Amino acid sequence: MHPPACLARDADLAAFIATVGPCRLHEQAAPDPQTVDPYASLIKAVTGQQLHNAAARTIFRRLCALGADHDENGPPPAPQELLALDDATLRRCGLSATKAASLRAIARGRLDGLVPSLAEARQLDDATLIKQLTALRGVGQWTVEMLLIFHLNRPDVLPAGDLGVQEGWKRLKKLPVRPTPRQLRDATMGFSPHRSTLAWYCWQAKARLPDPAPPSKKP
Repeated sequence: MHPPACLARDADLAAFIATVGPCRLHEQAAPDPQTVDPYASLIKAVTGQQLHNAAARTIFRRLCALGADHDENGPPPAPQELLALDDATLRRCGLSATKAASLRAIARGRLDGLVPSLAEARQLDDATLIKQLTALRGVGQWTVEMLLIFHLNRPDVLPAGDLGVQEGWKRLKKLPVRPTPRQLRDATMGFSPHRSTLAWYCWQAKARLPDPAPPSKKP
């Protein structure tokens, strides 16, 4: 996907885009059949919080194997199925009591209509989804923003609290320190409605550009 004109007009971004090439966000956002539904996506996100990828995948597969199909590569248990699982069963999957409580909150939210279906989510704007889903225990704004970017393909989501996005912006603009979320939002307003693409380039900048202000060495 060719970069939007508003990004290419920024000299620092234009130089970086010329090196990196077109944004490949939509390639990375190809739907995962296990988590195409917002309910399943949130279950997977909470399951993997504060874990390395390999451990997160293992625990999620164990949970999926408890669903009606008993398929670790299938979807997670449906809300009614998840709510019927006791603490010991969830603990054997590798889930803490805190995460188990969050998963149950998501399951109840789906039954109560707070967690929308994919079709329903497509009818709701970003702000409504963020407000609605962050009311659930264990679901923060960053988690919903990742859902919006990678599962719903929303074009104008800037995860300003994401340290990778902050660090990438710092390196792109050669700043001495990472911007705060508010500073980042203010600095990037002009890139709306293409801030999901901007976030992708910031993640790339963190991985590819040198730190303009590395920590000083102690004598």
